[in-house]
Amino acid sequence: MSSFWFWEKDSVEYEIFKKYERALVTIGVNFSLEEVKNTLKGCTYGLEDAFRSTIDYVLWLQKNEKQYFPNAILVSALREQWKPKAWKDEYLELPMLESPGQKWWNAAAKMWGYDVRNQTVADFFYDEGTEFIQFTNGKEITVEIAWR
Repeated sequence: MSSFWFWEKDSVEYEIFKKYERALVTIGVNFSLEEVKNTLKGCTYGLEDAFRSTIDYVLWLQKNEKQYFPNAILVSALREQWKPKAWKDEYLELPMLESPGQKWWNAAAKMWGYDVRNQTVADFFYDEGTEFIQFTNGKEITVEIAWR
């Protein structure tokens, strides 16, 4: 991802980011905003706690039908080193936190079968806030177009 040149692809930070990226984007975090990028660049520790706290808090706000601003929540969580209050790893499996790409991935397995899907689709990635599917032949398509 071009926006995250400050993390090496094989770094711990990048691995943590990839683990939570889809859920954070799904709740509305925009990683291409300068304030979000600059705060991430300045975050030397507590990254996973901040990501978990952001997701945890937004889920609570959604459940209680409160308004929320996910970018501001993430920036605060990073700057203030929030610790998650009620984090469960199962949160990442919640249908409400599935990205359109994850939903497409599951639908592709139902339509084509797991083997064909796994042989055809290499990966999913975000670029400037748009989710793409990368196929094993090297071609890429936006998830939005894939759904059509």
